Amino acid sequence: MHKFIPCVLTLALAGCQLAPEYQRPDSPVLESYPDAESLTDERGFVAAELPWQDFFADPQLQVLIGQALENNRDLQAAVYRIEETRGLYRVQNAERFPSLGIGADATRGRFNQGTAAGVAGRGGSISETYSVSATVSAFELDFWGRVANLSTAARAEYFASIEAQRAFRLSLIRDVATTYLGLREAVERIALAEATVISRREGVRIAKVRLDAGITSALDFNQAEALLTQAETQLASIMLARAENQNLLAVLTGGVVAEPMPEPLSLEQQSSPPALDAGLSSSLLVNRPDILAAEQRLIAAKANIGIARAAFFPQVSLIGSFGYASSELDNLISSSNETWSIGPSITLPIFDFGRNRGNLTVAQARDNIAIAEYERTIQTAFNEVADALAGRRYLAEQVDAQRRNTETLQRVVNLARKRYQEGVVNYIEVLDAERSLFDAEQAFIQTRRAEVQNLVDLYVALGGGTLEQ
Repeated sequence: MHKFIPCVLTLALAGCQLAPEYQRPDSPVLESYPDAESLTDERGFVAAELPWQDFFADPQLQVLIGQALENNRDLQAAVYRIEETRGLYRVQNAERFPSLGIGADATRGRFNQGTAAGVAGRGGSISETYSVSATVSAFELDFWGRVANLSTAARAEYFASIEAQRAFRLSLIRDVATTYLGLREAVERIALAEATVISRREGVRIAKVRLDAGITSALDFNQAEALLTQAETQLASIMLARAENQNLLAVLTGGVVAEPMPEPLSLEQQSSPPALDAGLSSSLLVNRPDILAAEQRLIAAKANIGIARAAFFPQVSLIGSFGYASSELDNLISSSNETWSIGPSITLPIFDFGRNRGNLTVAQARDNIAIAEYERTIQTAFNEVADALAGRRYLAEQVDAQRRNTETLQRVVNLARKRYQEGVVNYIEVLDAERSLFDAEQAFIQTRRAEVQNLVDLYVALGGGTLEQ
């Protein structure tokens, strides 16, 4: 008996493996990004190794990201999901091993001796029984790897939850940075709009004086008022955008904003973060947590195929016990009082009306789905990096062109005002020049924000800071 149990356990734990062998699918994208080498003259930082604290220079943004990582409710839920899947994995992994229990029992009772049938006598005897035993409760002998694959699938889901949490963490950093940059853009555009409103109110006042003096017509006055109304409308719209960004930041940071906040940097000051090295697309497979999570789900899908295949074979379980039983407590533990039992059970599927075949079909389909989702995740990551690399070049060129355009339009406005004062042109030309300048200045701020946002997108797309977590 003592030699039998280890042999059975060894056979049970060895088992067969019916799950397909996992092999990482070939990457469905190019090895290198388009024009990646021409976008930088020197090797930059590896984004995955660069902590977000070193990438974002704005002290106010650093505070907000730190608060979000500590207080964001969705991130907290993602952390708790890790705990949940860790517990489920532990429960499932425990099924691979026998559940051992030790019990002890003692009974004592009086047995009456009847003098006639159905009539109890006054005499009787007292019986005492003592026992102690170790039991194995319904332990499945995993000949076909069903239990092992259940454990493998649970472990893969656990690892996937960890990567999903890391992916959400990186996404949260991007969301906070994006919202904050939107807020900084709104603040700069509001400052420009307010200065423009003040200037145009003064223009309306002057136009009114000139109208009352008969120097200009009512047309010039109404055109000046229309230009003022345009600036006031734009100002109200930007203030709404600022309020919405502030509200969203409160949600992302968990509703807690530290006071007082450090002074922020302007958009121009934030446009020169550390240079990043894009590397090869294969680096995304180990740096992007969303790709790692998709791969773990693919591993779980492979294990589920093994579980479905094992259902076609007999399921063997073992119930056993070993112990001692005696009517005397003094010599309970002795070889003469040994008791043992083994109760194997076998469940053999015969008629299931296609249930097992259907489960296998489902498992195989989910495996194909997991492969497609894994490849799609890689393609999405490659596309995000390629777009961000393209933006790094062309947005810089756009910002430079927008700056030169704004400077040119400012000279046009100055010249139009001078020519109007000299009576060479109508006031409509001054209004058109000022309208064009205002639109160009607003667009310049928006383009500069887009350039900074692109740098954030590149950092996140390359798995920024994930190796530091």
